[in-house]
Amino acid sequence: MRLPMVTINGFRLFSIALLLVLLPIVNLLAEDPLESQPIAAVQTQPSQPPQGEVNIIVKIPERVLELYDSNGLYKKYRIAVGKSDTPTPIGDWKVVWKDYNWGTGFGTRWMGVNVPWGIYGIHGTNKPWSIGKYASHGCIRMRNSDVEQLFEWVPIGTIVRIEGPINKVKRELKHKMSGQDVVLLQRKLKDMGFLSDRADGIFGKATEDAVKKYQEANNLQPTGVVDNGLVNLLQI
Repeated sequence: MRLPMVTINGFRLFSIALLLVLLPIVNLLAEDPLESQPIAAVQTQPSQPPQGEVNIIVKIPERVLELYDSNGLYKKYRIAVGKSDTPTPIGDWKVVWKDYNWGTGFGTRWMGVNVPWGIYGIHGTNKPWSIGKYASHGCIRMRNSDVEQLFEWVPIGTIVRIEGPINKVKRELKHKMSGQDVVLLQRKLKDMGFLSDRADGIFGKATEDAVKKYQEANNLQPTGVVDNGLVNLLQI
């Protein structure tokens, strides 16, 4: 049965009217609140360069990057961090190279950090709706406007401390190894005063010596190797 032309035209008009009503609602639901309401660091959100030496602290649970200068906390930025299966590396790193338009998906700026077991950095994005989420392959993702500003303020050699939870050690650790579990070991040794170097994830001579000192302090053979028994003793 063919519908009268009046009925068809009426249905079309009704569909268009319904679309005009629903479209603003759909757009509102799709809008990322973190994109439309950027996190405030301090009330003024300064745009002038920070004073003196700067360093960065990344707080994974909060998905926030904090920039510090000689006067303390200067500014905060909302970021995206690694997904559960591609986590952002915890530890104390340094910015070791900077670049423009580093590649597709990395936005307009790139600041690489010296993680020894992979290529990680602070960069922009072509997916601004992901900011504030666990969304990256381990890098620290920022809005392009934010990373462009930070890029100008952060020189090569800037310390980048990434804070967050680390899984327990599940393997024997020894000299020349690297990884997130080595960072956990180093932080434990630092907290107890056996290690003064930064937690860089590399089991070098300083870490080996610190392990030996801990073993001697606990009347153990100073092998410099962290076996299962020592893992349990360290509670890592």
